[in-house]
Amino acid sequence: MANLANNKNLRAEQAATRAASADETNNADKKIKVLMIAPTPFFADRGCHVKILEEVRALSRRNIDVKVVTYHIGRDIEGVDIQRIVNIPWYKKLEAGPSIHKYYLDLLLAFKAIKVAAKFKPDIIHAHLHEGVFAGKIVQFFIRKPLIADYQGSMVGEMLDHGFMKRNSFPFRFNSWLERTINKWPQKIIFSSSGAKEFFLANFNVNPEKVVSFVEGTNTDEFHPGYDTSQLRKKLGMPGGKKIVIYLGVLTKYQGVDILIDSINDVKRKFNDVHFLIVGFPNLEYYTEMAQKLRVSDWVTFTGRVNHGDVPKYLNLGDIGVSLKLSKTEANGKLFGYMAVGLPCLVFDTKTNKEILGDTGIYAEYNSKKSFVEKLIFLLENEKTAKEYGKMARLRVLEKYTWDNTFSNFIDIYKDVLQKSKS
Repeated sequence: MANLANNKNLRAEQAATRAASADETNNADKKIKVLMIAPTPFFADRGCHVKILEEVRALSRRNIDVKVVTYHIGRDIEGVDIQRIVNIPWYKKLEAGPSIHKYYLDLLLAFKAIKVAAKFKPDIIHAHLHEGVFAGKIVQFFIRKPLIADYQGSMVGEMLDHGFMKRNSFPFRFNSWLERTINKWPQKIIFSSSGAKEFFLANFNVNPEKVVSFVEGTNTDEFHPGYDTSQLRKKLGMPGGKKIVIYLGVLTKYQGVDILIDSINDVKRKFNDVHFLIVGFPNLEYYTEMAQKLRVSDWVTFTGRVNHGDVPKYLNLGDIGVSLKLSKTEANGKLFGYMAVGLPCLVFDTKTNKEILGDTGIYAEYNSKKSFVEKLIFLLENEKTAKEYGKMARLRVLEKYTWDNTFSNFIDIYKDVLQKSKS
């Protein structure tokens, strides 16, 4: 009888072991479902949106099911499941930067995300920017799933950069408190540069084990040298026989566009066979007038907004890529596109830029027009050296910064937070 009982117990244990093993196999094969909250008019052909788009595409190739909840405006993208808030007819802002309207838009975003989550039943809430985490926390109250923050930098820092408020004002104090509060909510916080991560840990009382960083990347299947640009060159009326210095991105002061345009006279006095191609938006009228006042309109072409799918061709027009971004902590995603098409990259000397470019970058003294002009003239006068830097930059991207390599990091992060949520 004792042996019979022991055999029954053994069989029961074996059955339990097989069941547990089957559950583990099923869980391993189970598609992770991610509710991605994007507090922005996705998609609008600019840096943050490109990152979100490529995240979704890379995750989808890895058995991750993603739904993106976003604002009412923006362009739909084939193959991306986009869920939008109710139409707000008076809000049509597509460009980057803070807005007083975002306070109620983000509440609407949270309500929409709750509705989507009720049917979708996600495993993880992946929120972009602080506003997304705010909305995500409301969703988390209802569905009790892990919340991940995907940050670019400081919320208050961005507001100051864009001139949305003044330091030590009431809005500054309120939003500083709000940012500190929001930072306590996520189970994991992700940054696109180690500089942003270090700034965050130095300024906010958050457990360092919750915070990670990894550098972004680009789609090297689309961004590469060798495009036929003859028709585009003709369409834009680009001058022949001149070196093309290209800037791609948001047209704002904190991106260094004022310094760039102000430097053109100094550059052309020493190297006249040069033309500047400025690709992006907003503030097109402001910078066009600035070029006219400085009498450099004949040396610069403004394209306005360009469809993201056409960006590789525009970059192939350039001989030198420049970025004078003044933020020392935010990511600088445009550099990956420059590198992938083989452009030598001239930037200010910041930790973020050095992390991306390494030895392949050409660095001007931070916020110095004089140093920028000197470095640019050197590249213009030394074509062979400039091309060598471009080749090294492209190799660096191919080895380290493809989208697939970058966003595979999310898989381990997802699994980690899911495991901890169960324990």
